[in-house]
Formats: sequence, structure tokens, C-alpha cells
Amino acid sequence: MKKMQIFEPAMCCSTGLCGVGVDTELLRISTVINSLKKNGINIDRFNLTNAPMEFVNNKAVNDLLQTKGVAELPAAVIEGEIVITGRYPSYEDFAQLLDIPLSFLGEKDETFNILSKSSNCGCSDGSC
Repeated sequence: MKKMQIFEPAMCCSTGLCGVGVDTELLRISTVINSLKKNGINIDRFNLTNAPMEFVNNKAVNDLLQTKGVAELPAAVIEGEIVITGRYPSYEDFAQLLDIPLSFLGEKDETFNILSKSSNCGCSDGSC
């Protein structure tokens, strides 16, 4: 089975789902990862705030940050190779990159379209 890692920008908590504002993309990615875990597929998710050494120890991600900066995060890595930067994988990306059926990702819930999109995680002054 392929191993995926997601390297995320600094957030106030490990999922970015803290506070009053809900970023629907972070909610979607957390839901997808939970669905994958229920199907026996583990994805490592690293937040720059909580796991900075993972960024330092991963040569590809470290090189990305040194050359292009944190604006390229989130970054998805498969078997040590960066496959997506600047966004989270789509449902189709997950299925294709991990060679799994879309059904492993859970339902594409309309909730994501209803919730208000916000980059504020609830920290004072909107920054973590």
C-alpha cells in the first residue's frame, strides 16, 4: 500500500478546526482522512506548528520550503515524492494517488457547500 503524508502550514491545532470559524477545506480533509482510516488506510498529517521536525527531516519538503517557501503548503507526498503543492488533494486525487475506490473517501457531503468558508481558526487577531 502506498504511503501518503500531508504537510500543512502552521495552524493553532493539529487539524485547524479549532475556534469559531470553520474552514470547509480543513473539515473536508479531516473527514476524508477519518474515512480512509476506517478503511485501513493511514495518512500521516503534519502541521508546521506541531511537528516542525517532520518538515526538517523530509528532504523533499525541506527543499520545497527552502526554495519556494510556505506558500506551497499544504503539500502531499507519496513514497517520499511531492505530488501536490499549494492545495489539499481532491477526492479524485486521493483515489488516483492511493489507487483506491472513491467509496473509501466517504460521501461527498453537501455540508461543505453550506458552511461558511473562513481562514480564521479562532485565535486572537485571526493569526496562529
